[in-house]
Amino acid sequence: MNSSVIITCALTGAGDTVGRSPHVPVTPEQIARSAVEAAGAGAAVVHIHVRDPETGAPARDPRLYREVVEAIKETGTDVVINLTAGMGGDLVIDPEDPLTHLPGTDLVGGVERLPHVEELLPDICTLDCGSLNFGEGSNLYISTPDMLRSGAKRIQELGVRPELEIFDTGQLWFAKQLLEEGLLDDPTVFQLCMGIPWGAPAEPGVLKSMVDILPPGAQWASFALGRMQMPWVAQSILLGGNVRVGLEDNLYLSKGVKATNAQLVERAVQITELLGAQVATPDQARERLGLKPRA
Repeated sequence: MNSSVIITCALTGAGDTVGRSPHVPVTPEQIARSAVEAAGAGAAVVHIHVRDPETGAPARDPRLYREVVEAIKETGTDVVINLTAGMGGDLVIDPEDPLTHLPGTDLVGGVERLPHVEELLPDICTLDCGSLNFGEGSNLYISTPDMLRSGAKRIQELGVRPELEIFDTGQLWFAKQLLEEGLLDDPTVFQLCMGIPWGAPAEPGVLKSMVDILPPGAQWASFALGRMQMPWVAQSILLGGNVRVGLEDNLYLSKGVKATNAQLVERAVQITELLGAQVATPDQARERLGLKPRA
């Protein structure tokens, strides 16, 4: 069991959730405010996507990331900044003509997914460690070995800590290969992403099998989608890991009750403390994740 739990709040994500809850933040101001509220509730880390302020659609404009990060810092809030670098991997194909890309495709190379990371130098950025059939239809997430090697190398050069997003066991295998090739530095930081169709299912045995093959000294967290979000807080802690909650992965506090990010963090804090563990501070998270002290 983990006795000092790092809580990450994933604030908004890139999913089609804006119309499903009034609490999903869209504009840079809303995302920053939600980050501050989540930190106040006990999150040591905030995981940040940005959206088109007009439409709510997922975006990867460095200007929007800059506005969010600056707005958080202007408040003086002590929180670890984790920027997604997974945008730019979306491929939607025509099943009758697979060489034809359909609307929703946003596909660029590994380094081309990093301009906001290069500009803002966050504490952490994500690295999605493989390709995946992403849900139903013909939606694919593309992250090839060549893309991953080039992206990992650039992140390493920038001195940013990659959070290795693992959606299935083969992706964990490849992340360990990146470590063996010297493209990752210790301590490695893993996020085990469970219940995303069609990746690793949210089954305790599957999580344990992944934890059992993590590299020595790895720091890890895990999350699951929807109603499994809070049970997975307990599951991760009991297996020795950290946790992630937030509106990217789940919109509800209980059946029929829409949540805010701060409320989800508060619930994760309650579960953590009921299990007899403590909630890690941002400084404690920085030390364990091998991050630079707060500037």
